[in-house]
Formats: sequence, structure tokens, C-alpha cells
Amino acid sequence: MKRLSGWDAFLLYTETPNVHMHTLKIAVIDLEGIGDRTFGVDDFRKVLHGRLYKLDPFRYQLIDIPFKFHHPMWRENCDVDLDYHVRPWRLPAPGGRRELDEAIGAIASTPLDRSRPLWEMYFVEGLANERIAVVGKIHHALADGIASANLLARGMDLQEGPQRDRDSYATDPAPSKSELVRSAFRDHLRQIGRLPGTIRYTAEGVGRVRRSSRKLSPELTRPFTPPPSFMNHVLTPRRLFATATLALSDVKETSKKLGITINDLVLSMSSGALRTLLLKYDGKADHPLLASVPMSFDFSPDRISGNRFSGVLVALPVDEADTAERVRKAREAAGLAKESHQLIGPELIARWAAYIPPAPVEAAFKWLSGKDGQNKVLNLNISNVPGPRERGKVGGATVTEIYSVGPITAGSGLNITVWSYVDQLNISVIADDATVDDPHEVTDAMLDEFRDIRRCAGLPDKLTIVETAMPQ
Repeated sequence: MKRLSGWDAFLLYTETPNVHMHTLKIAVIDLEGIGDRTFGVDDFRKVLHGRLYKLDPFRYQLIDIPFKFHHPMWRENCDVDLDYHVRPWRLPAPGGRRELDEAIGAIASTPLDRSRPLWEMYFVEGLANERIAVVGKIHHALADGIASANLLARGMDLQEGPQRDRDSYATDPAPSKSELVRSAFRDHLRQIGRLPGTIRYTAEGVGRVRRSSRKLSPELTRPFTPPPSFMNHVLTPRRLFATATLALSDVKETSKKLGITINDLVLSMSSGALRTLLLKYDGKADHPLLASVPMSFDFSPDRISGNRFSGVLVALPVDEADTAERVRKAREAAGLAKESHQLIGPELIARWAAYIPPAPVEAAFKWLSGKDGQNKVLNLNISNVPGPRERGKVGGATVTEIYSVGPITAGSGLNITVWSYVDQLNISVIADDATVDDPHEVTDAMLDEFRDIRRCAGLPDKLTIVETAMPQ
């Protein structure tokens, strides 16, 4: 048994019937390399069963504390019913990118069952060119982007050393109510003991901010009043999903020519795409948007669970019509946001989250999720996560593509997540069905903006085709 951190628990408390807090990890797998041998859902279950010993979070079961006296706990070694957790799915013809994206949107539209380990996998058949897809649906309370990437690497045998599958697993007994209450009481005492250190950490951060000569932009001083937009409304439960792939070589060439980071480039592409969508849906783009960009403070390659990040608010310059100037402003905004984040202390929110009371916070988010008004913190979430640098294998078959996306949050109907994988930069977009007519509008606009940025950099706007990826 181990206690969820306050930040992990917060990601549980914010979940409501229309705000699902699971993340999605999608691996496209080429079966051509395994010859005449078949590889179906039962074969995949066998492979996964043999690897559960190194995928620890898949054997975690959520245990609530009586009377919500403290944050829940993980029962670490529970039984896993792979017939339940690993489910078959078949795509309609022709089995291309759009058909897979529509299936993933349907998979994302239902919450996970909290009485079981908080994950599901879908074995998707019917993809063109002898491929399948594995869609992992994992609760955010289990793992953030960095932990998920490490977990994925374990599942694809990318870690060093000999690998052996396992046939059986010991199961820990469920705790009694009295054990849970006693453990909660002891942990509360430990938290009280850590409170002076948390207050000192906060005071040091406030002191650094006050001494700094840099001032926050006006947009970042109003986090609870982001500008209204087509993205911000009461969410529906239904999810829409879309993907696109860029050649990582094109992305690196562009960022190098412009002298910016890949993260700056992702924010620039997002700004241009969102400007296009704002002009379509709202008829104007006259104010910067507030994007929450996760920034990890624990990059340990051995970490496969938990959340060790803070959301950094970045003012996206969607009000700037000139592409080159928009890139410059996006880079400047990202730099200011990172500097402010480091000044105040990257762990500030995570440390104080340990002290949030479970029942009132759950009730507050349930109320906020159905309320439309000035209760929004941000316009959207944008993530950029470095994925595996080597091609993975599952049952001897090659993983050709990986996509990932985080959840959309209360009042914010759009999330853009970018993951790199070997020679690809893969874009994933999730929205509810009240935000856009078609989520591919977002991915198409991002590709168009990338071409515009390349033209501004004096580079060809013809993009390299990634032969290993599904056709756009």
C-alpha cells in the first residue's frame, strides 16, 4: 500500500461525469515482420501478462479512505483480469488514420471504472497495411507524461539488461478499514511535520519574485479570467480525436534555423493554428490565449508512476497576424513563463496539494464542471513530451508510431499534445464535440502553420513524408 500524493489525488478529485481525467497512449504496430505467425488479442494478452511485473502501475487498485479522512491509497499488488482490461476493437474500411482517430475518440468518451485498476487497453484490428493499434487508456492519477514514457519503454523492452516474462504474480490482501484509518492518521501527522518546510519553500519563492526585476505580463496576472473563446464552455462527455505526423528532421531543421527550441516551435505552431480557428469560430483573435504547459521537475528514467509536474501558464500570441512576429512572441512568452515558474518554485503547487481536503474539493469540481461563467483558469492545455528514441517491439512486431494526449479539463474543451518518437513528431488533439466540428481542423491548421513558419525561415514548405507513419 502507498498513499497517493496530493497532486495525484487532485487529478482524481477533478474528475466528473463530463470531465474524464484519463490520458491516452496509442502505439501503431506493424505485423509484417512476424511472418506467417498470427498475433491476435489473446496473443497480446499473453505478452502483457508476462510483462506485468515491470509495469507496476497496472497492478495498482484505488482504495478510498473511510469518511474521506485522507487522500486514497494504492493497493500495489492486486489481481488483474486481462479479459476485462484488454478489449478487442475492429475498424471499418479502409482502416486509415481517420478511422483510427474516430475509434480513439469513442474509446476516450467513457470514464474508467474506479473499482478496478485504472487502465484499459484496446487491441484495434482492421488498420491498413498489416498493422494493428494498441490504445492505452490510463488515469492521469497513475502517471504523468514522463512516467508514461518510461512505462511505455518498459512495455516495449527498451530498457537495458536481459528481459524475462513471468507466469504468475503474488497478490496482496485488501486492507481493513481500521488499517486505512490508522495509516491516514499517521500520514496526517507526517504532513503536519512537513508544513514548516512547505511554508519556508513558499516564502523563498515569494522573496525571489519580489526581488526579481522581471514583471509578469498582464495576461499571466489574470489566470482566473482568460479571454472567452469557442474552446471554453461546459464540456460534453463525448470526445473527438485527431492526429498528424511531422518528420522530426523537418522540425529540428526549422528550430535550428530560427534559433528556437522545439517546445518554442510547438507553441508557435499552436498559436498560429488557434488564430485560424478563433477567426473561424469567434470571428476575431484580438487577445492572447492562456495555455497551461506542463513542466516536469522529475525526469528520472526509472519513474513509472505519479505526477511530478506543474502547469506553466503561457500567453499565446494569437492576436499577432504576422507569422515571424508570432514566433518571436511565442518564444518570448515561453521564456518569461519558465522564468516566473522557476522563481516561484516548480514544486509549489504540488507541495500544497498534499493539504487539500478530499470531500470539499471533489464537491467543488463537480459543481464547477456544470457551471458556465467566470470560473475558468485557462483556455487550453498544450504538452510537448520527448518519447522513446528507439523503435519498440511488442511480441516481435515493430512499433511504428506512438501518439499521446492528456485530458481536457473543466471549462476547457481542447488539448494539444505532441510526442516525439524516433524520427517522428506526432501531434494529437482531443476535444469535446461542442468545441470543433472536426478535430482534424486543428491538426490541419498546425501543419499549415508549420509550412508558413518554414517559409518565414527561408526553408522549403514541402514537408518530408514519414514512410513509417500512416498517411495523413
